Amino acid sequence: MAGNKKKGTASAVWELVEPIILSFGLKLWDVRYVKEGAQWYLRVFIDKDGGVDINDCENVSRAIDKPLDELDPITDNYILEVSSPGIERELILDAHFEQFIGADIMVKMIRPIDGIGKEFKGVLKAYENGEVTITDHSAENEITVSKKDAAYIKLDDFDI
Repeated sequence: MAGNKKKGTASAVWELVEPIILSFGLKLWDVRYVKEGAQWYLRVFIDKDGGVDINDCENVSRAIDKPLDELDPITDNYILEVSSPGIERELILDAHFEQFIGADIMVKMIRPIDGIGKEFKGVLKAYENGEVTITDHSAENEITVSKKDAAYIKLDDFDI
C-alpha cells in the first residue's frame, strides 16, 4: 500500500510541477517521494541542455512551493529538494532510455547474471518494451536485460 501512496504522490506532484518547470525552459527529469530514516523527502529533478545551476534550482523551488501547499498532495511533513539529476543520472522513464541510445551506461542488477555478475558497463544499444540492450565497447558482445530486473541503470561519464 505504501508503494502505491508514493507512486500516487509522485504522479500528482509531477502533473502539478511540470508546467511550472517547463515555463522556466527546463525539463522535469523525475519526481521521487521517499522516506529516509524518520524524514520524508520530495525530490524534484530538473534538467536542461548544458545542465542546471543553483539559480535554476532556487527558482523552481520557490515557484512550486506555494502550488504544492495549495494542492496539498502530501499529508506528511516533508523536505522539498530541487536538484539536477547529476552526471551519473539514473535512467528511469522510457524517454530517458530513448534519449540516450548510444551513451555509456552502468548497470547494477538485482541478481547476478551468469558469466557477467551483478554490475557491468557498456553502451546502450536499444530500448524497447522495458528491455535494455547493452553492448561492450568493442560492440562484439551484447546482452539484453529487463529494466525491472535492474537495481539501477545510470549514465556513465555523462558529458553535460
